[in-house]
Amino acid sequence: MDLHPGEEIIYEGHPSWRSVLAYYIKGFIGAVIVGAIGFLLDGIGLALGCFVLVFALVLVAGFIRRFATVYTITSERLRIKQGIVARHIQQTEIARVQNVNTNQSVIDRLVQVGAVDFDTAGSGDSDFKFTGVNEPEEVIAAVDRAKKQAPAPLG
Repeated sequence: MDLHPGEEIIYEGHPSWRSVLAYYIKGFIGAVIVGAIGFLLDGIGLALGCFVLVFALVLVAGFIRRFATVYTITSERLRIKQGIVARHIQQTEIARVQNVNTNQSVIDRLVQVGAVDFDTAGSGDSDFKFTGVNEPEEVIAAVDRAKKQAPAPLG
């Protein structure tokens, strides 16, 4: 990220590994099913090979999904960068942030992750959200610090 003169990073992070835990559990179950089919077709060797291959692919895909998403809060901007090959970048000025809301399901609270949703002034981009972040309260505190450091709006 290219910072403007005087701009500093207050928070930078990725979705937590705990936020993709359900994906890993589903992948494990899928790997068990594929392994069971392999066992029925040719025995334990094919079963183990199929299980290991499918579960390894699930782990790699989950890792890439997490680390290909970067959430950044600077003294001037909020930014979401997603993707490795194809890239999507979404950003807004910190001064435009009007409301910050968090959402945590019961499971999210148990694993201490959540979504932080930002309402911005005059923005048609209604889905500006940091999903699956560790300790969403820390993200809110970082936004508060950034708003205090942000230069006064012109006009």
